Amino acid sequence: MQTCANKKTVCRLCANELFESPLLHFENMPKSAQYLPDNQSVLNDRGIPLDIYQCSGCGLVQLTIEPVPYYKEVIRATAFSESMIQFRKNQFDSFLNRFDLNHPRKKIIEIGCGNGEFLKLLMQFQLDVYGIEWSDTFVNECKHHGLNVEKGFIGGPNDIIAGGPFDSFLMMNFLEHLPNPNATLRGIYNNLSDHAVGVVEVPNYDMILQHRLFSEFIPDHLSYFTQKTLCLALEINGFDILGCDTIWHDYIISVVVKKRERQAPHAFIEEQKRLTKELHSFIERFPKHKVAIWGAGHQSFAVIALTGIADHIRYIVDSAPFKQGKFSPATHLPIVGPDYLLQDPVDAVIVIAGSYSDEVAGILRKHHPCNHIAVVTANGLSIVQ
Repeated sequence: MQTCANKKTVCRLCANELFESPLLHFENMPKSAQYLPDNQSVLNDRGIPLDIYQCSGCGLVQLTIEPVPYYKEVIRATAFSESMIQFRKNQFDSFLNRFDLNHPRKKIIEIGCGNGEFLKLLMQFQLDVYGIEWSDTFVNECKHHGLNVEKGFIGGPNDIIAGGPFDSFLMMNFLEHLPNPNATLRGIYNNLSDHAVGVVEVPNYDMILQHRLFSEFIPDHLSYFTQKTLCLALEINGFDILGCDTIWHDYIISVVVKKRERQAPHAFIEEQKRLTKELHSFIERFPKHKVAIWGAGHQSFAVIALTGIADHIRYIVDSAPFKQGKFSPATHLPIVGPDYLLQDPVDAVIVIAGSYSDEVAGILRKHHPCNHIAVVTANGLSIVQ
């Protein structure tokens, strides 16, 4: 658990400070939910005190203790429930068909696959199935059943999974166990192909809170996600949310995600080229330095600098007195008040004033007669008169 400079504990997810006093305090809490005491160890088994905290920033409810020793292992009893197995089979079938993953060229991996009960279900579909698991026992059991499972744990962004990149992934009730959920999610992200999708599930703290289920707090679970905080965790680590629902009698939050793609810059580049051509075509109709710009804001400054029209502009007009008498950054054009149009008239004015452009064009027509007015809009250069 991270601490900030003043030694206060900070959030596992967003690094903001936790509220100073715990949300809840329990005495005699069982110290783990797995590896139960046997005949020898039961004599020394004792309950522990457990404090539950909440982040003052993102609101995530969490523990501040160290994780249980086996937190990298996925231990579950799903295989003993026929109804859960059928539910998962239907869920996987729907997910794979939705994203056209149900053919041999596609790779899916379960992060924390336990003893492979979900991998066995996935093997019934037509795709390449992988798993990663920390427990030696479970890895050997998976391999014994012919499953393609690697021993490992994704604890950071640079961890590499053999067989990747993967087209999809599952992470089923594992994230809540991890001391650094951000690091693991970034590691998963970096092992995925472009356009990859996945399913992430955790226990539903919204339901725990609604039904006051104090018995759901255990040392094994370090984070207690709501739909909001789970989506936040996924979004800040590179995933877009395609769907967020509660399943299995509302006990589980199930989120379908897609690996976020880098935005293509082409639209901005093409728009810069288009506006540059339109501005030069308009300005070239007039003698040099017989065109003014109205608008001394950031949009205007950027347009003048990035379209190369500064050498053709006489001055910039702006109504704000604190800007008058100054110069445009980068292009160094003088900034004057509206009355200057009467003292040193120009043949044309180009309005670059963002959401105020229509208002400025109206002022020009009414109070500062000008033969030619053009306005830079979201659709390019518009000729007013």
